Order: sequence, then structure tokens, then C-alpha cells
Amino acid sequence: MPASAPEDVLSGVSRETRDRLQVYADLLRKWQPVINLVGPRTLPHLWTRHFADSAQLHPLVPPGARTLVDFGSGAGFPGLVLAILGVPEVHLIESDQRKAAFLREVARATGTTATVHAVRLEQLEPFPADVVTARALAPLVDLLGFAAPFLAPGSICLFLKGQQAEDEVSIASKTWNITVDRIQSVTDPSASILRVSEVSRA
Repeated sequence: MPASAPEDVLSGVSRETRDRLQVYADLLRKWQPVINLVGPRTLPHLWTRHFADSAQLHPLVPPGARTLVDFGSGAGFPGLVLAILGVPEVHLIESDQRKAAFLREVARATGTTATVHAVRLEQLEPFPADVVTARALAPLVDLLGFAAPFLAPGSICLFLKGQQAEDEVSIASKTWNITVDRIQSVTDPSASILRVSEVSRA
């Protein structure tokens, strides 16, 4: 494991899990010149900016949660990382066919159970999810609109957000009733995780 991986996030995983994440990283670097999976400037900081950033959500997944839906999965952050870390039933939604092919290849190569839906969010028939995740996809007010059809009683959303998180919460609260817990990101002092529950239209 490269030294750049924050110890407080990734040090507790098993050697087998570390090896699977390394396979993931190697494949990402192999595919990156052909498909723009991550911002080129973030590639040297892959473990911190992407893997650890995604892994910090794992302790926030409620005990007993089985089904997780990841919107706009892209290169698999955070959904595919969470699948590798042990979330039982992960659904990755990614409309870009090439990125969807990458996700399937990583799942195959790492022996990870994950379902890839190569469709646009609004085209997927909703199904009940315990957890909905998204990273750098859309403003919170839009994410809630996407997530609502998937949310069952007791479901939560875990959204990785940057400096505009508070503004997004204020805007979303005008049209949604939500309970929001703000959790400081361990990989970026200017970022946070929004744990959103009790979602309903205002």
C-alpha cells in the first residue's frame, strides 16, 4: 500500500482487501490514458483523493445494511470501494458505457460482487435501498430528487461534498424535509460528508 494512503482510513483493512484495492488501482492507471476516469492531476494522489476518500464512508454504513446504490459511479468512487470493503449488495449506476465496462472489469479482477447498471439514473426502475451514495455528481437538491424513489423507511444517503455543502443544504431545505448530519472529511479539510435521513418533499 503506498505511503500516501491515510492510515486512519485504510490501515484497518485486511491484506486481502489491500491486494484487491491494489489491483483496482493498477487497472485504473492502465485504463486512464484511454478513458478519463479521474482528473489527471489527482492520479499521483490516487490513494488519498479517491480510495481513502471513498473508504471513509464505510464506517457510516449502518450495521445490517445490505443494499447500496451509488449514483454516477464513474471510476467506482465510492461505490466500488465500498463493495470491496464488504457492503453486500452494491449497485453502480453509470451511463457512460466505457466507464461501465471499466467497472465490470475491476469487479471481475478483484472478485467483487457488484451490479453495474449502464443507464441514466432516470431510466433505471427504482428499487428499495438501505443506503444511497454519490460523489461529485450534482447539487444536493438534485441528488434528493434522484434518491427519493429508492429510499425506504430507515434508509440514509451518504453524499461526499466540498466547500459548498452548507449552501446546498440551505437550498435543498426549501423543497425537502431532511435530517442532515455533517461529518468532517478525513481526507480534505474543506470537504464534508452529508448523512441525510428522513427525506420527504416539503
